[in-house]
Amino acid sequence: MTDTTPADAPSVRTDDELRAALNRVRTEVGKAVVAQDGAVTGLIIALLAGGHVLLEGVPGVAKTLLVRTLSRTLHLETRRLQFTPDLMPGDVTGSLSFDPRTGEFAFREGPVFTNILLADEINRTPPKTQSALLEAMEERQVSADGTTRPLPEPFLVAATQNPIEYEGTYSLPEAQLDRFLLKLVLDVPERDDEFAILRRHADGFNPHDLAGAGVAPVLGAAELAAARRAAASVRVSDDVLAYLVDLARASRRSPSLRLGVSPRATTGLLAASKAWAWLTAYDSVTPDHVQAMLLPVWRHRVQLRPEAELEGVSVDSVLRSIMQQVQVPL
Repeated sequence: MTDTTPADAPSVRTDDELRAALNRVRTEVGKAVVAQDGAVTGLIIALLAGGHVLLEGVPGVAKTLLVRTLSRTLHLETRRLQFTPDLMPGDVTGSLSFDPRTGEFAFREGPVFTNILLADEINRTPPKTQSALLEAMEERQVSADGTTRPLPEPFLVAATQNPIEYEGTYSLPEAQLDRFLLKLVLDVPERDDEFAILRRHADGFNPHDLAGAGVAPVLGAAELAAARRAAASVRVSDDVLAYLVDLARASRRSPSLRLGVSPRATTGLLAASKAWAWLTAYDSVTPDHVQAMLLPVWRHRVQLRPEAELEGVSVDSVLRSIMQQVQVPL
């Protein structure tokens, strides 16, 4: 499925105007998705930081709808790919095909050649096909038949997975997980929020008709690129950088973890913290920004020791404990 939108978005230049436009994105998404403000903010931060997002939640919590709605608010090309056990790597990246008119082989681009790729139920396809995304996610390119083809900018993979169903699924390898900047957990809504969802459906809301719900595009590629440049220019003091290093080293020493975070995870936390600082109108990163982003950036990059799992310890609780133990710069 390909959703394309005209690229004629209003020109936005100042930081305040860019932030206001991104806030309008949040408002537009709210017309279709209820009670997932944290996930919406996470996706916006990923766009600003140039990262990818793994959305985890039980079926029916609007993971796919969230990405579809966000995509509609942006003047960008979007494609959806349903991952299945019989999906082949070429179905993701593209492959050579014979053109009988010319008598030659030509490369047929796969769904990955887009701005936002919705990788639905990514853990339902075997590791061989999952690995087809590795180069695309890290290098923003696809290599085939000795030729390297760049992907469009911006490029974001928003993948979904179900945490409770293991029949017919394949665990994502560490190398694949490490390509995701954020892992966002979508919870079942509270009572009032679930009532609001039912009220919308009772009033005729159709999740397959986002235009009918009033969701409109508000931000284009040029504005998003300007916002990304502005977020990247946020200042970071040596004290905050040292705090990031101390947090990473503490994760590697934690008795509950058999695998701490890598330097890639530290740079990812830095990028996400800068994006969150800019989005909240700060001109420099504070320890609060780091702490706010640590769980979604690191929760999928560490591994519990077997004994900790047997005791019912969660990754999030270990990471919170690490934040409490590491001294915060004043």
